[in-house]
Amino acid sequence: MFDIAWSEMLLIGGVALVVIGPKELPGALRTAGQAIGKIRRMAAEFQGQFNDAMREAELHDLKKQVDDIGNSIQASTNFDPIEPMKDFGAADASKPAAADDKAMKEAEATLAALPAPELPAPVSIEPAPVAEPAPDEKPKRRRKTVVTEEPAVPAEVAAEEPPAKPARKRKAKAAEAEGGETA
Repeated sequence: MFDIAWSEMLLIGGVALVVIGPKELPGALRTAGQAIGKIRRMAAEFQGQFNDAMREAELHDLKKQVDDIGNSIQASTNFDPIEPMKDFGAADASKPAAADDKAMKEAEATLAALPAPELPAPVSIEPAPVAEPAPDEKPKRRRKTVVTEEPAVPAEVAAEEPPAKPARKRKAKAAEAEGGETA
């Protein structure tokens, strides 16, 4: 928006420091920041209102175009939807009733001369087989046999104590430094 370089900002800051003074400079900067924020909010609100007005104008123009197209289509077809409904159900007085009877008899004769349609083969639909219901009793579970015998271990192996686990290197080094044994 404003084309201000860093050198110009430094110059403005130096002048403000000299003119306003170091004690009131933070308050002045705070006030300036609040004023700039207020101006930005007002500008954003104005821009939003302007965009809403443009959208409304565009929608109005679009609606007008759709109405114009609808009117041109109706004019090109020259179709009046009310006109056919006026004579609906009314007898046409220009044709005598005898002509209608003759046309009806001719149509019946033509239909009678046509061969009868062939009927398709009958279709039989049988019900699907039904599964047998489950018995009410639950099947009994078999128990697993438990082996109570201990495996045979030679007496020599059983008499020996299990080997001691080696101590961690860090603990072993610490113990050696202290002059004691590892735990």
